[in-house]
Amino acid sequence: MNLKKFVRSIPDYPKKGILFRDITSLIENTRAFSYALKKMYKISKKIEHTKIAGIESRGFIFASALAYLNKKPLVLLRKKNKLPGKKISQKFKLEYGTDTIEVHKSSLNKKDKVIVVDDLIATGGTALASAKLIKKCKANVSAFIFLIDLYDLSGNKKLESNGYRTFKLINFPGH
Repeated sequence: MNLKKFVRSIPDYPKKGILFRDITSLIENTRAFSYALKKMYKISKKIEHTKIAGIESRGFIFASALAYLNKKPLVLLRKKNKLPGKKISQKFKLEYGTDTIEVHKSSLNKKDKVIVVDDLIATGGTALASAKLIKKCKANVSAFIFLIDLYDLSGNKKLESNGYRTFKLINFPGH
């Protein structure tokens, strides 16, 4: 199945000059969504891991299903001030400004090997911050799994050059 045909490309959203890759049409199609999850699950079965982490918010869609299928705990990597308990934070730079990602202190420990899941890798800022956050918890990143790689924005290359294994189902240009 060609998953690319289920991803809408929306020009100038959320601002002029951005070509937004919308996964809504993919997850609304039961065949395409099921196919994507089966492919991600097949990848995850080949990776040693104790937990699955999803990056807010669309990463939760895929990570929760993978955690269920793998019978592993789901860890939520959330934006600042979205978690109620004691947490660990990691600031990171965006194209225009900074942001923070957080995890509950109790979610990860030094024995954990984590697969990090998100819908899309673009410039890599959020993914690298997630890896740093997981390391702050003394856990290890086993691999990243993405639905989409915006290959010309080099996020995937940044992850790989930092020693991380990455897997993706679809490649699109980011522009």
